[in-house]
Amino acid sequence: YYTNIPGSCNFETQDQEWTTVCGLTQDPSDDFDWNISNSAVMGQTGPDTDHTPGKGQHFLYVNSSAQKEGNRARIITTKLFPASFGVCRVRFWFWMFASRQTGVLKVYTVEEHGMDILMWSSSRNEENKW
Repeated sequence: YYTNIPGSCNFETQDQEWTTVCGLTQDPSDDFDWNISNSAVMGQTGPDTDHTPGKGQHFLYVNSSAQKEGNRARIITTKLFPASFGVCRVRFWFWMFASRQTGVLKVYTVEEHGMDILMWSSSRNEENKW
């Protein structure tokens, strides 16, 4: 499901391509990709449930177990966020747990000249919750 807010998605896209439905794209210059899955497929290596209320089951994940330190998986919004007057909110849920190879989750904005600006990051993996 997708709204007109750039990047807004719950990943319940049925058989459609989640990147297209959600207005996201894989960064072609990264080292590995984000994928869509659900709790049943992930088993012991993922969360018990999705955070989405109701019948939501799907979420994006990266498999960090096969990666080397420094490898990046990156998704980018395909639509620009509209300009705002100091009130721009990015909201998302994340689950980082159960792996010694869990890296750092980072959120960047890209300013008009292409410079990445780090807005938020987390390397926390001590809690089994969204």
